[in-house]
Amino acid sequence: MKKTIFVVLTCLICASSFAQITYQEISSAKLNAVRKLKVKLPKNYDADADEKYPVIIVFDGDYLFEPVVGQVDFQYYFDNMPGSIVVGIMQGENRFYDGYYDPATGLPTESGLRFHNFVSDELLPYIDKKYNTSKFRVAVGHDNMGNFINSYLFKEALEFQAYVCISPDFIGSLNNFIAKRLALYKKDIFYYLATAEKDIPHLRHNILSVDGQIKEIDNQNVTYYFDDFKEETHYTLVTSALARSFEKIFDIYNPLREKELEEKVLPYEGTLDNYLTDRYKRIEKLFGIKKEISVEEIEKVVKIAEQREDLKSLNKLGALANKLHPESLMGTYYLAQYAEKSGKTKKAKKLYESALTLNDVSHINREYIFSKIDELTVADLDEEIDDNEDDDEEN
Repeated sequence: MKKTIFVVLTCLICASSFAQITYQEISSAKLNAVRKLKVKLPKNYDADADEKYPVIIVFDGDYLFEPVVGQVDFQYYFDNMPGSIVVGIMQGENRFYDGYYDPATGLPTESGLRFHNFVSDELLPYIDKKYNTSKFRVAVGHDNMGNFINSYLFKEALEFQAYVCISPDFIGSLNNFIAKRLALYKKDIFYYLATAEKDIPHLRHNILSVDGQIKEIDNQNVTYYFDDFKEETHYTLVTSALARSFEKIFDIYNPLREKELEEKVLPYEGTLDNYLTDRYKRIEKLFGIKKEISVEEIEKVVKIAEQREDLKSLNKLGALANKLHPESLMGTYYLAQYAEKSGKTKKAKKLYESALTLNDVSHINREYIFSKIDELTVADLDEEIDDNEDDDEEN
C-alpha cells in the first residue's frame, strides 16, 4: 500500500512538473546557429520577488531533461532541496560536434570548444538576465557530456559549483588531471561521480581510476560523492544517480537529521547556537537562499544540549529561539529551564509565568509549565520559611 501511494505521488508531481515546461530558442554568435532550450521554473516562481534560485544546466537535454526535472520537483516536495531553475540544452544531431574533443587531452576543441564557450559566454548570461538566479549552478552530464562538463573545472572563474558526472566517457589524459584540479580549489565545490556494475567496461575502468584519485585529495573545500550501482547498466543507472546526486549536493539544505546530530552537533566544540547559525549562513552563502531556522530544528539541538548537560548552550538556544520566534513560548521556556537548572529559582518562576502568555508550541506541555510554577512557588515558600527561622534563631 505504501509503495502504491509513493508511486502515485511521484506520478502526480511529475505530471505537474511537465505542465510547467517552456520551450525557448537562443541565438548564438559562438555557434552561428539558433539553439533550442527546455526550461522549467520552480513552482510559484515570482519574477518580481527577491528570492533567488539555483540553476541546473542539463546537457543532453533531449533525453536527460525530464528525468532531472522529475527528480528536482520530487526532492523539492519533501524539502530536500531548494526550488531550482532547470535548463535543458537540446543537442540532437549536434551532440557529436558539441562534444568534440582533443583525443590526447580529452578537452573540447574546435566545434566542442565553440559549444563550451556558448554555454559560458551566452547561455549562462542569458539565464541570469532573464530569471532570478543565485550564484549556485549545477552541471549535469551523461556519457560523452559527462566527460565534457569537466572542462569547466579548468577555467579560472568557477562557473559551476557542482558537477554531476553520470558514467562519463573519460577521454585522453583528462581523467588523470581532475583530482589534481579539484585539490587546488579554495572555494566550495561539489563533485558527484557514478558508474554501475554492468556499465560499459572501459568507461567503468576509467571511472574507478578517477574515483581512487579523488579520494586521495585532502581539500576541505571539495565535497565528493561516488556511487557504484549494483545490477544497473550504462543507461539504467541514470535515474538512481540523479536521485543520489541531488540528495548529496543539497544535503546541507535539508532539515537536521539524526546522522548530522550524532556526527556533527553532539561533538561540536562551542555553544550549539553557533552551530545552527553557522549552518544557515553557509546555506545562504552557497545557494543564495535565506532559510529560516525552524522551531523543530531548535528543539532537536536543545535535546543534544541536554544530552551534553550543556547549560550554556541551553541558555544561548533559548535566546536564539526568542530572537527568531518571539511570538512562541519556546525560547522563554528554555531560558526558564536554564535558570532553574542553574539554581535561580525566582527567575525561573518568572520566566515560566511569562512563557504562558505566549503562543503554544506542540512539543511543550503547558500543564507541565503550570506544575513547574507550582513546584517553584513551594520552593520559594520553603526558602522564605527557612530564612525566617534563621532570623528568629539569630534574635
